[in-house]
Amino acid sequence: MAIDGETGALTGTTDKDYNIIWFVEQCLSNVLRLQTYIQDAQREGDTELAEFFTRAQAESRKGAERGKALLAARLGGSGS
Repeated sequence: MAIDGETGALTGTTDKDYNIIWFVEQCLSNVLRLQTYIQDAQREGDTELAEFFTRAQAESRKGAERGKALLAARLGGSGS
């Protein structure tokens, strides 16, 4: 793998497109992980923390949706 150059020749996906794909995956992974944190806080009766994690989850979900839309536009798809 090239350290300072485009790695698209290895992956078959240009770095900039790969970066968007990675970002979307990380956002979606965050949504799932935060659900556990929300449930933990709720189980402990910590409403403030549950609300904090719920807001963070919503932002991660937004990031994933924005990333999917951007990727779809760049690849000529529908965004679903």
